Amino acid sequence: MPAPSSRRLAPLITGTCLILLAGCGSSSDSGSDTDAAQSPAAASVVPVVASTDVYGDMVEQIGGGKVAVTSIISDPDQDPHSYEANTQNQLALSKAKVVIENGGGYDDFIDRMMKTSGGSSAEVINAVKVSGKSAPAGGELNEHVWYDFPTAAKLADRIAAALAKAAPDDAATFTKNAKDFKEKLKPLEQKEAKIKADHGGEAVAITEPVPLYMIEASGLKNATPAAFSEAIEEGDDVSPRTLQDTLALFTGKKVKALVYNEQTSGPQTEKAEQAARAAGIPVVPVTETLPKGKDYLGWMTAEVDALANALAK
Repeated sequence: MPAPSSRRLAPLITGTCLILLAGCGSSSDSGSDTDAAQSPAAASVVPVVASTDVYGDMVEQIGGGKVAVTSIISDPDQDPHSYEANTQNQLALSKAKVVIENGGGYDDFIDRMMKTSGGSSAEVINAVKVSGKSAPAGGELNEHVWYDFPTAAKLADRIAAALAKAAPDDAATFTKNAKDFKEKLKPLEQKEAKIKADHGGEAVAITEPVPLYMIEASGLKNATPAAFSEAIEEGDDVSPRTLQDTLALFTGKKVKALVYNEQTSGPQTEKAEQAARAAGIPVVPVTETLPKGKDYLGWMTAEVDALANALAK
């Protein structure tokens, strides 16, 4: 998407980090890691900060027990676009050896917080830059690159390299875990290829661009008026004409499914969902962060399977 809007993970950084604060939370929990820092094992653990638990989970799978990950956004009920960072997050960033952000205007608060954390030397991994993706001619960048499995594979290698730099003695472990992670991505790409073989060219609707990489890799056509999905993502009102055109996709049964971001629903997206259900068109819910009890691979598997099942109806 274009330059960051007020709706994209744009936080209000509340206060500044106090030097005398105790250790930051490890993993996605809010507890202190002070005791861990005093233990002999802590010396070999790489502190990592991820902007969301999507990337935090990737780091944990590749780092195994050799990383302590703080995922700034880790609540599946939280709208990522309205997140407010805090001093605990900033302290974690000041201690991190590796930081992973999405980039592309999605989580600019990471860069802002790092600037105020006092010259952090952490290695920063920007997922959009790793992906190599850019805005199409006359269009906007879709920054939701974690829905693109080739990008996830590239990230695995990049994360392993950054962790190896921070903990050279464990480099072989990180490399092996990245290889295993990439192997587990292959069945997801195969599922997308199967959807493409069975339903290539069929039209679907979306509420936001979040799942577009998955939709495109599955050979499907996004029939949603751009003005609708862009307005929803930006938190703007949809014009009556655009809303009418969007609802007509369902009343006219012009699409096979509605892929719905359930983390940012509102009156206008609810109208789209109601119209789809009334027309007997399957609704496929997706999210931007990990559902409770899921890791990245399990989450993506469930979403690709849900899309395939919806199209088969």
